[in-house]
Amino acid sequence: MAFTSCAQSPGGETVLRHAFTFIGRPYVAHTLEAGNEEKLVTNFNEVDCTTYVEYVLALTLAEGDTLRAQDYLKRIRYRGGVIDGYTSRLHYVTEWIANGTREGFFKDITARHSRDSLKVELSFMSSHPEAYQHLKDSPTHVRQIKTIEQKLSGQIVFYLPKEYIPREGLPWIKDGDILCITTDIEGLDVVHLGFACYKEGKLHLLHASSSHKKVLVSEDSFADMFSRNKMWTGVRVLRINSSSNR
Repeated sequence: MAFTSCAQSPGGETVLRHAFTFIGRPYVAHTLEAGNEEKLVTNFNEVDCTTYVEYVLALTLAEGDTLRAQDYLKRIRYRGGVIDGYTSRLHYVTEWIANGTREGFFKDITARHSRDSLKVELSFMSSHPEAYQHLKDSPTHVRQIKTIEQKLSGQIVFYLPKEYIPREGLPWIKDGDILCITTDIEGLDVVHLGFACYKEGKLHLLHASSSHKKVLVSEDSFADMFSRNKMWTGVRVLRINSSSNR
């Protein structure tokens, strides 16, 4: 497999170095839902698309120091870095991005290159409490989540529509950028996360795949993946503030 990138950023190589250490690790959903008490979970051996990105982001920011990465992970995953129950976790990617931007973990570079925007309308979690272990039997948590959804809804964010993503990628999307895939599923904002990875002149997605049940580089180009995932509408692009990118 030849990874001859045409789109390197100063820190992209570092991001991918950490990201590639997870290749082949099993995809396992709901690893953060163990037990009734909300606590920081670090499980590098089993990941879903979100926890995979969070672990790589934390390791990159901590320059590979796993102890420092724990502190970063708490600040990445929880509002203001404070663990205060289930609803203190950043469940919606819109808020996850806003929190990470405030903390200086990454920059949302989408608006520099795309003038297309969408209005955030969130309601999925409160409308489908049966799908979440800590919501299905807790009306209090559902009310708290609904309040968060209402606070986040209505804002306008920039994204790159899928029809503007060519197989070869774009010069401004670099190796190691976080790709946040937007969706038209009612009440949701982002449905999948991964990393930009150029292979043989095409942009691919390095991600924890639920269909392949492991971390891998997509066989299809990122652009071609949209034809198989009809509810994907486009992408928001984040660049990690690694030491090489600062």
